[in-house]
Amino acid sequence: MISALLLFLSTSTSADNKIDSKQAQERTVFQTGSPYKDRINIGADVAIVYGIDKSMPDRIKGWRDKGYRIHLMTGVAWGEYQDYYYGRWDGINHEGEAQTRSNGEKVGHGGDVYYMSPGKDYGKFLAVGVHRALEAGVEAVHLEEPEFWTFGGYGAGFKNEWKEFYHEEWRDPASSPDARWRSAKLMYYLYRRALQQVFDSIQDWNKSHGTHVRCYVPTHSLLNYAHWNIVSPESSLTRLNGCDGYIAQVWTGTSRTPNFYQGQKKERTFETAFLEYGSMQNLVRSTGRSVWYLADPIEDNPDHDWGDYRRNYHATLIASLLQPEVSQYEVMPWPERIFNGTYPSEADPKVHVPIPASYATELQVVINSLKDMNQKAVKWESGSSGIAVFASDSLMFQRGGPSESDSDMGHIYGLALPLVKRGMPVQPVQLENVTIPHYLDSLKLILMSYEGMKPLTPDVHDAIAAWVRSGGNLVFVDADQDPFLKVREWWNSDGMKYSTPREHLFEKLGLPRNPSQELNSVGRGKVVFLKHSPTAISHDSKGSDWLASQIRKNLPDFKWVEKSALVLRRGPYVVAAGLDETSLPPVALAGKFVDLFDPELKVSDHQQLSPGSRHFLIDLQKFKGRLLAAAGRVNQTRSDSTVWEASIDGIADTPCVILLRVPTKPKEVLLAGQPIPDTSYDEKNHLLWLRFANQPKPQAVRVRF
Repeated sequence: MISALLLFLSTSTSADNKIDSKQAQERTVFQTGSPYKDRINIGADVAIVYGIDKSMPDRIKGWRDKGYRIHLMTGVAWGEYQDYYYGRWDGINHEGEAQTRSNGEKVGHGGDVYYMSPGKDYGKFLAVGVHRALEAGVEAVHLEEPEFWTFGGYGAGFKNEWKEFYHEEWRDPASSPDARWRSAKLMYYLYRRALQQVFDSIQDWNKSHGTHVRCYVPTHSLLNYAHWNIVSPESSLTRLNGCDGYIAQVWTGTSRTPNFYQGQKKERTFETAFLEYGSMQNLVRSTGRSVWYLADPIEDNPDHDWGDYRRNYHATLIASLLQPEVSQYEVMPWPERIFNGTYPSEADPKVHVPIPASYATELQVVINSLKDMNQKAVKWESGSSGIAVFASDSLMFQRGGPSESDSDMGHIYGLALPLVKRGMPVQPVQLENVTIPHYLDSLKLILMSYEGMKPLTPDVHDAIAAWVRSGGNLVFVDADQDPFLKVREWWNSDGMKYSTPREHLFEKLGLPRNPSQELNSVGRGKVVFLKHSPTAISHDSKGSDWLASQIRKNLPDFKWVEKSALVLRRGPYVVAAGLDETSLPPVALAGKFVDLFDPELKVSDHQQLSPGSRHFLIDLQKFKGRLLAAAGRVNQTRSDSTVWEASIDGIADTPCVILLRVPTKPKEVLLAGQPIPDTSYDEKNHLLWLRFANQPKPQAVRVRF
């Protein structure tokens, strides 16, 4: 059965998927189902209009008229697609294509909207709706969340697809690990097929109209989908013709999912988000595709208070900024619910209140600053770097019974968290991508296991073996007890006779299938085999220390540096997270800083990175421009030794603050030709703060020296 899946995995990368000049200008985006309103004048570069209903063209026009570039987003797994479902589109009833539970219940999303098990024409139906957006002149299309719940493989349509794909009768996915694995592989294939149909339709449009409409897939991270028992095509989408990349849908709701570390299960929003964002970046690294990182100032659960939302927003945003290879961001989804909704007050959770004014100001400061993240000077000031943990799409194939992998994802977090908690910027590297030339070149140490996942093709082992021989350090942690080792796959089929794919890898490394010693030399590199369960490490109160000690003992030449914080310099910006659950001393940063999470933009002479703290800083000694920060969209029109002029617009009824570096105390500060009453000047640091009310229409600001 290497067959159909191998065919898909080997599809060549299209040469025209490079980032073009237009895309380079799309630094910040947001998605909304609302028409333009002054209260959600976010100030990002792109408005992603959501949905392909009859109101879509008018909504596109409204946002475009306000100066936004326009993309479209629509759901793939579910939506108002009753015309397809009931056969009004093509005269064929498709009710059997709803994802269905074992008891016959359809997996719904409210009313008669269902998660779909896409049939052969489902993607063609979606393409018809997308064409209405193409006619309206959108510059890109986002096909959101191709999701198949692992418990949804019982519908008539899915059973028919099984027969055609495997040439055998459908089997209950819960009947054996092999049936579960095959069910998930089919789910993976079906959404990939549907998306290719839409991509093909858009490419045909581009050819016939001389356009270059791009295609993206907003999707949760591989780690989250596996954790939540969802199957999605993930890394294989980069091999589809016409796919330009992803939006990494990582936010508080995904990252606060509890996991185990040192035997304790709890929310670790920052660390989980850091690994989620890292896994998304490694989907596109070296592929020519791009990714935007999403963060949400609130989350889908409306029952948390504003303080909880803000703290977790800081955790996820900082986690995203600690990925130096990405500089494009979806600054928020659904601004209408953020700026027009009410949620529990931090002071009294029984009382629902609108967004606090200080938080509204802070968000606009951050949005404006995110446009400046494409910095060439990047430097880690943390623990050891160049470390990865392998993650495969097959993490999603071992979810659901029977014998499912650890429901808390210990096979990933048991290897990654012990190093992240020591201040090491670990990357979850996509196993399917290792065959891309130079993909592993920047890595010095890789941890991996086939507990909880398996390699989908054998060729990845050649790439790993070559990397080790050239000087890489591989630590393989596995007790070889995973029930999914016995599924029908390449390592035990078509003449292959390995009890585990690890044995095939070790053979490629020139090692015995089951080495008798932990440390093994391979070329200029090292292989450490720890016959231990990663999940057991996560559940053991001393598991983190044990893993760290094993690595240090076996790899004494590896530069091992521990810190109690992750710190990354991106040009004049400092991104920092203090780590908890560590005995290491706190890190302190010396210098003069402005924290962009502070709505007052005060100056501090040093920054203590206490456990659990998150900071998005401007280093005043390294920032060379005049405009340091602004709570709104700024169009700077003149800046010299005598005057600074600009226009600024923002979200209606929110406080604006602008921080400028000025040569002397200003002689005149005007807003729309009138003096600004609320200003302050710091003579020592030559800083000027301007404060006034934001307006959705541009306001002229003039500062004369």
